[in-house]
Amino acid sequence: MTRMLLIDTALRLLSAGQLMLIALVIGRGRAPRPIRWATVLLLLSVAAYLADVAPVIDVRSMRIWPIVQLGSQSSPIALWVFAHLIFERRIDRRLLAIAIAITLACWINFLAAVYWTHRMPVTADVTQHALSFALAGHAIWIAITERGDDLIERRRAFRTGFVIVVGLQTLAVVVVETIVGYVTIPWLMLLQSGSTLIAVLAFGAVLLSSNADLLFDAAAPAPPQPSLAPADNVLKQKLDAAMAGHVYREPSLSIGVLAAKLGVPEHRLRALINQRLGYRNFSDFLNSHRIADAQAWLSDPAKVALPVLTIAMDLGYGSLAPFNRAFRDTTGQTPTDWRRAALGGFENS
Repeated sequence: MTRMLLIDTALRLLSAGQLMLIALVIGRGRAPRPIRWATVLLLLSVAAYLADVAPVIDVRSMRIWPIVQLGSQSSPIALWVFAHLIFERRIDRRLLAIAIAITLACWINFLAAVYWTHRMPVTADVTQHALSFALAGHAIWIAITERGDDLIERRRAFRTGFVIVVGLQTLAVVVVETIVGYVTIPWLMLLQSGSTLIAVLAFGAVLLSSNADLLFDAAAPAPPQPSLAPADNVLKQKLDAAMAGHVYREPSLSIGVLAAKLGVPEHRLRALINQRLGYRNFSDFLNSHRIADAQAWLSDPAKVALPVLTIAMDLGYGSLAPFNRAFRDTTGQTPTDWRRAALGGFENS
């Protein structure tokens, strides 16, 4: 046993201990249950992976190895679910079900290889790595592409850290395992365990210090805000005037474009909409105005012949799908159902 492998084992144990400690703190926190569970699942699955691939610990000789292996293989799913919840994105349950089914199938193949056939199935190995790469890549894509829509400064910074520290490291592990396999290379193992410990410490520090901003409770009442400062009051008047002028109907309107129209720095407008108006995402702010207009138009007998697609496009949506999704999230109904309920005998579609 080389000194490198001993150091590698010590770093893995430190990382696993930190992960379980953070999981305990977050699991007992006040965040909504789905976010707490997803965070705890992510942390414990990463700890399981660290134990599973450690050459010195030899988890495969222990009775708990099947559970550890399942946790290890589930870490990409946990990362993907965590990214959706922490960034307030809808989870596609069909994709989640497919990912879980593939992971379970690969897990069963791995168990068979260890306990019965003693041959690692190439198809299961390739499939597991392909799934891990896809899920980690999608999590990174979510963090990057939707950063501009995020109104919470700490979460915007966390998106960057999430990509650099968590996402890219996950991709690196998948790529290395795909190319090298499961051969023990001491310096490579040490590099992985050392970078993992740094990532765990950074990840935990951000999560625990920004609990209210990241592990939020959307249903909790907002704390009372002091009266607006004169500069913020002027900015709010400008924003109100722009909204009254239906600027929110412009296609592809971003907070940067709106800030330029108002002649103010983007960070000031972002803070006003988030901290004073209570919106966590710019798209939610736009939808609050757009859906109000859509409700009025769909309830207007004079517009009964106006197609729903035309309404969506006139309100600034690029296609029908995001409009339908936003309308249903706000009202609990589809636009067509809303029109039918509002117009009754006038509705002819």
